[in-house]
Amino acid sequence: MDYSLVIAAAQAAGPCPPGQEADWGRRVHSLTVDLHMVAQQAAQDIARLESAKRFVAFLEKVEIEETSRRGLLTLRSPGGDAEHIRTEQQETDRGRRLIERARSLEGRWVLVYRYNEAAGATRSIRMLAHLMDLGEGALTVNLAKKILLDDTDGSVPRAQAAWTAAGLPETGSITVEQLQRAREELTP
Repeated sequence: MDYSLVIAAAQAAGPCPPGQEADWGRRVHSLTVDLHMVAQQAAQDIARLESAKRFVAFLEKVEIEETSRRGLLTLRSPGGDAEHIRTEQQETDRGRRLIERARSLEGRWVLVYRYNEAAGATRSIRMLAHLMDLGEGALTVNLAKKILLDDTDGSVPRAQAAWTAAGLPETGSITVEQLQRAREELTP
């Protein structure tokens, strides 16, 4: 028995009012069970984080998959490659929290904690365990061009025209806002 949980629950319940020992005891019992459940979930989350693959990426966008109701994050490596990672379903507390966190970090560099979840005997799904904000930072021109090229489904002339229309440089780095201007040039 982990008596530290009972002690924490008793502290949370506060002093026992005179004559209400039975009610107070039931409250402490209930809080102890709740704390035990919280501790088990925290232990699972910590184990998931400790085994997760970590990498730095630019969080481009967050969508909700219609079929699974999971959050779908589009991440870009510093080299420009796109990776898609999913959250738990939007209807779960954990899924909702991860989706909200991811949306608050769109357009920023993040440290991604990713794990694989089994999806049948031969498939796995890349899942998000946690995101850590690394700041806005600038995008290299090469990364920004790769994002724009992907937005055009590989149409180099369209991507080049949008890049030029937005007045973006050929070397160096640009801001997320500058990339957004080029993306707006793509809309008919």
